[in-house]
Amino acid sequence: MSLTLHFHPLSSFCQKVVLGLYELEIPFDKNVVDLFDPAQRQALARLWPLCKFPVLEDHERGSVVAESSIILEYLDQKIARRPRLIPADIELARACRMRDRLFDLHVNTPVGKIVADKLRPEGERDRIGVEQAKAQLEAAYEVADAWLSEGPWALGERFSMADCAAAPALLYSNYVVPYRERWRNLRAYYDRLAARPTFARVLEEAQPYWASFPG
Repeated sequence: MSLTLHFHPLSSFCQKVVLGLYELEIPFDKNVVDLFDPAQRQALARLWPLCKFPVLEDHERGSVVAESSIILEYLDQKIARRPRLIPADIELARACRMRDRLFDLHVNTPVGKIVADKLRPEGERDRIGVEQAKAQLEAAYEVADAWLSEGPWALGERFSMADCAAAPALLYSNYVVPYRERWRNLRAYYDRLAARPTFARVLEEAQPYWASFPG
């Protein structure tokens, strides 16, 4: 196998990349990384000094690619037999990247803030920061719900990189700031994502690790 994904099945950004790989039908090897293991952490840092997953190793090309959106663009352009995750049309591609950024930066990132705060000792929690993160999520829900009136997927009729970002982001965000009762389009959209065979596979593979999620 020429591709190895260094990842963890519970990580939302890793789930995003795995979903993209399944959508593109690209075979790859998986290396589950335990960041609490010093040897595994050091091995990941040798590939990507920031020591964050996911990291994709392309052995055939001698490339190491980090960051979930960059990995999916790399796969779409260099590996896939036919690009499917990012439209060729410039305007559609821009919209795809913008919606990808919304789910990464304005859903996934505040979820991470809220969940990380739960792991802090009671006296060290950041109440104001958590409230700001919740407000950011509410604003993102409103924007995404309006977008989703346009079609079944984040970009309309076609499944894209934006959906790969949205699926795990919305999975986790509903546990910390629930959206299903208030945002009808968002609820129906996530139900379609969860029923998609590729994402259902991602969720199934994460099941053995689910008890570790503190949200």
